[in-house]
Amino acid sequence: MKILTFSGKTPTEALKKAQAVVGEDAMLIETREIQKKALGKEPLYEIVVAVDEKEMQTPQKSKQRPLEMQKPVKQESEDVFYNISKAARQISEIAKVSNSETYEKDKNEKNATLEVAQPKELGEIKAELSKLGDRVKLIQNMFWQERSPNLDRAIPPEFAEIYKMALESGMNKEHLDEMMHLSLEHMPLKMRENSETVKRYFKSILRKMVPVRMETLPTSTTKKVIMLVGPTGVGKTTSIAKLAARYSYLMEKRYKVGLVVLDTYRIGAVEQLMQYARMMKLGIETVVDPPEFSSALNSLRYCDYILIDTMGSSPYDKNKIEKIYECLNSNTTEFSIDVVLVIPSSIKYEDLKATYDNFEPLDVDTMMFTKLDETRGFGNIFSLVYETKKPISYFSVGQEVPEDLIVANSDFLVECLLHGFNRSKL
Repeated sequence: MKILTFSGKTPTEALKKAQAVVGEDAMLIETREIQKKALGKEPLYEIVVAVDEKEMQTPQKSKQRPLEMQKPVKQESEDVFYNISKAARQISEIAKVSNSETYEKDKNEKNATLEVAQPKELGEIKAELSKLGDRVKLIQNMFWQERSPNLDRAIPPEFAEIYKMALESGMNKEHLDEMMHLSLEHMPLKMRENSETVKRYFKSILRKMVPVRMETLPTSTTKKVIMLVGPTGVGKTTSIAKLAARYSYLMEKRYKVGLVVLDTYRIGAVEQLMQYARMMKLGIETVVDPPEFSSALNSLRYCDYILIDTMGSSPYDKNKIEKIYECLNSNTTEFSIDVVLVIPSSIKYEDLKATYDNFEPLDVDTMMFTKLDETRGFGNIFSLVYETKKPISYFSVGQEVPEDLIVANSDFLVECLLHGFNRSKL
């Protein structure tokens, strides 16, 4: 299949040029105005057609409607094109999707509604038009060969759209190609019959890629001690305030919360946390040298939660990271400390991975991603958790305390990847 473009001062002129080259054996994909008429400028219109290369070489009697009778396929539908891959063998063990029954039920209900609301023949015609429109949509999405995965088999066109979407979101190409391998190997053929079931299957795989750490609450015999580490400027101090407000006021039980500040290098950060502590009536301790760390924890042992703010540093500043390590190593209390790596979602995967690698010696337990409201691509997050196998505990989606904090949820992140961040859906 070949895509050709023709232009003219009017749509009719562009159409005639197309007919002169491809005759009537073409499918009209789109008509658009690319230059408006203005002073000293003629208008310019463009049409896009798809034609079989064999038909261009060997003219045959047309089976399509004449070009002037066709509507652009973008106006006709957006459903699916079944074709090609015979690799699917059984219901995926990876996604564990049982959508076949749901799909059949939805299909039967839809058909029953059509029979009541309109003649059966009209419903069949609409269904065929829907499939036809989606076929051309998929043909358009097939033109990504320069970025196509280095696989040992062809990618079916029904995967082209979702592949492009994930790649453009910042997902690492090797991870995405591995997902394509798994999908082609295990996706049931029945699910390839329309774009919605393809996306549904892909969503299930994406959810499996995102391990999350559910909140565990302190008990009468155990306390929760959480240390936030990460680069400068990622929002650790604000995140500490959000967590403190959540545990103090937003849970079913109001827990006692204490703060420990290691970030004495930044006077502003200490003052900011002091202000939050006064507003929320929290205990707060500052630590200058590692030997003081255990004393600070013991001073707050009456608390249910102890939150530790650390000095921000470049991921490559080994000295500051070593200072945090010394504090952790000097802990002589019975408290177990959860280390949470705080990193921004707005940087590319390679930088996320470099940040993780440099903080990993602190024995990172979970990750918190900030600035989700400042990015449009979320594939980098999927790739990092897929590569490191570390769960996510929280998302920060803005500067408001405590509202802009979300307990990690794989469904939320999948929606962000496929449809973008939407504050109204929080």
